[in-house]
Amino acid sequence: MNDMTPVETTLKDWETDQEVRWCPGCGDYAILKAVQRTLPKLGADPKNTVFVSGIGCSSRFPYYVESYGFHTIHGRAPAVATGVKLANPDLDVWIVTGDGDGMSIGGNHTMHVLRRNLDCQILLFNNEIYGLTKGQASPTSRLGTRSPTTPAGSYDRPAKACAFALGAGARFVARGFDVSKKLPEVLEAAYRHKGAAFVEIYQNCIVYNKDVFDGFAAPKGAEDHQLWLENGEPMLFAGSTKGISLNRDTLRLEVVDVVDGDWKSAGVIVHDVTNRSVAHMLVEIPFPEFPKALGVLYDDPRPTFEGEVAAEKARLSEGKEPNLAALLSKGQSWKVEESGPVEL
Repeated sequence: MNDMTPVETTLKDWETDQEVRWCPGCGDYAILKAVQRTLPKLGADPKNTVFVSGIGCSSRFPYYVESYGFHTIHGRAPAVATGVKLANPDLDVWIVTGDGDGMSIGGNHTMHVLRRNLDCQILLFNNEIYGLTKGQASPTSRLGTRSPTTPAGSYDRPAKACAFALGAGARFVARGFDVSKKLPEVLEAAYRHKGAAFVEIYQNCIVYNKDVFDGFAAPKGAEDHQLWLENGEPMLFAGSTKGISLNRDTLRLEVVDVVDGDWKSAGVIVHDVTNRSVAHMLVEIPFPEFPKALGVLYDDPRPTFEGEVAAEKARLSEGKEPNLAALLSKGQSWKVEESGPVEL
């Protein structure tokens, strides 16, 4: 997020003339529309907005948003985005990646952009599969996933994207899913955060991992299995008939029943987005024993990477006049004296 004056736009201003090409029914369509509907609400300016992607189905994104964009190489979107932001800190920079692109070959780049706290929004589309390369198991695929690379079922323990982000030092971590009406709220919160904002978006791959998230993300009937977190509000779900409590003896989260709306007597805890320890617990609780924790899990800003770079540059250049000639002649240098012709 930058501090530039908001501009008025509509959804149409963010749509390109390019044909959107994903498989029919792909969750990426819903995410694209959620982003395009959110940008006008933010007052974002297409002329100051940059989408950077790596490789994968999600990485087609820059072609479909009427702004600047880079379609980079596999896993390296954070590196390019860092260069963009350092070159012009006033730009709104969005990184679009997938569970394969961002958690496998690009895992180290994702880690470093988070720990550095570059001011950008990172949207990680998680469909738990390699979709573009025809359905191989990805770092987030569940145990037992059958795919061309795991025909007898995957035995790899899946990576948890939000746990990874918290472990890498991210100061903003959130979750949503493709068809959720609340996804724009999550995107807006990420944009308002000053620093690296990591948003995991569960995305249905209609071809290679169809309906794998239906337990909590089905268009109808899954609401009772969603825990939408709001700062300062009790952790309630299932129509406020159930909640999340912290067992003081075991220091573990538990599901409790809420009778007559009395969540305090049930011991339901209030969400505090600055509580990193509880955020870790929320990303680790197993589904379906617990509801899926969604919304903003953690939000605690700190100085940004590009801000620190600018401050250091200002400090080192204070009181100094730019003089390229003096710089070139400083230190070990020599002068070639003019001489007459050399006899051979």
